[in-house]
Amino acid sequence: MQNSLRRRSLFLATLAAALFCGSAAFAQDNNRNTVKVGISVGSAEQVFEVVKKVAAKDGLNIQLVVFNDYQLPNAALASGDLDANAFQHQPFLDNQNKARGFDIVPVGLTITAPLGFYSRKIKTIDQLPDGAAVGIQNDPSNGNRALLLLQSAGLVTLKPEAVKNNTATPLDVVSNPKKLKLVPLDAAQLPRSLDDLAIAAINNDYAEKAGLSLNKDAVIKEAAKSPYANLIAVRRADKDKPWARRLVAAYQSPEVRSFIETQFKGSLVPAF
Repeated sequence: MQNSLRRRSLFLATLAAALFCGSAAFAQDNNRNTVKVGISVGSAEQVFEVVKKVAAKDGLNIQLVVFNDYQLPNAALASGDLDANAFQHQPFLDNQNKARGFDIVPVGLTITAPLGFYSRKIKTIDQLPDGAAVGIQNDPSNGNRALLLLQSAGLVTLKPEAVKNNTATPLDVVSNPKKLKLVPLDAAQLPRSLDDLAIAAINNDYAEKAGLSLNKDAVIKEAAKSPYANLIAVRRADKDKPWARRLVAAYQSPEVRSFIETQFKGSLVPAF
């Protein structure tokens, strides 16, 4: 009988300790004042310096981790090395979740970064020669985006189903009157490959790092309003955490909006 009572007391003590630790961890997580956020090189670094200042007024300390490769920030977030990231649009996230088994969700919009095609060999798209080598991103979402931009410029025609589903690849090109040679490359490689290509689709952050301006240098560019708004993403388990809401609020503040509009003059557009 005494042994039974001792075991019951031990069980209750263990349970109480577990509940206390769980409650403490829950409280600590909900009262978290430091978050680690992954971003890409370039303009995001400038924008997040303003975000950090706004967040600090709310007592939230943002630690930035800068990546040069689009394939790394979601892996770092999924593994717990980051609390959030802010570098991608929804089609890219959807593809990564599906392809790599992540469970990452958006919690707020940031900016739209219109995609452009750039060149070191021509000044206007009318100068693009027949048979030219055209660089596009080799990841599915950005590659599709680049092909849609080529179609909008009248350079290729894509299968309607691929356009409807946002799944276009070079295999979906049904008309290519200039016989362009489509060259899929990693997004980070495209700026460095410009000397070997007639034109290349380059995402805004990589373009800026290479000294290219959407407004001055792009020979084709998306409209300012596009479906490719970037976002802040977190693990699904964290989507309703107070620190996630505070992070989004800091980004979507009047101070950050004003900075984006003043600093980038249309090459980046607030999406909130």
